[in-house]
Amino acid sequence: MTTITKIGQIAIPAKDIERATAFYKEHLGLQLLFTTDTMAFFDCDGVRLFISLPETEEFAHPSSVLYFNVENIQQAYEEYKEKGIVFIDEPHIVAKMGQTETWMAFFKDTEDNTHALMSEIVVG
Repeated sequence: MTTITKIGQIAIPAKDIERATAFYKEHLGLQLLFTTDTMAFFDCDGVRLFISLPETEEFAHPSSVLYFNVENIQQAYEEYKEKGIVFIDEPHIVAKMGQTETWMAFFKDTEDNTHALMSEIVVG
């Protein structure tokens, strides 16, 4: 029986590949692996993010929400705001499980995809 062991790559559609590449590299600070005329590949701690112009209209829609884990969500929120990232909301608690609080702050990339910063904080 085949078992999926991890996510190897996540595709994110772009309308303007140069603008999107700059956002993920310069604003989010992800490591750029390589680019082509229509694609950019980034490393996010072993998961490859694939930014591309859609090959067909079927793929020309905003992507699934990506949740980028950060140690200190308040600090990350302030730093990314200073870099010009437009947030939909401020960091807030979305769940509390035992002594762990899950915090999130949602933002838009330059291609109108919604993503979030996420932090799990142990309290008490």
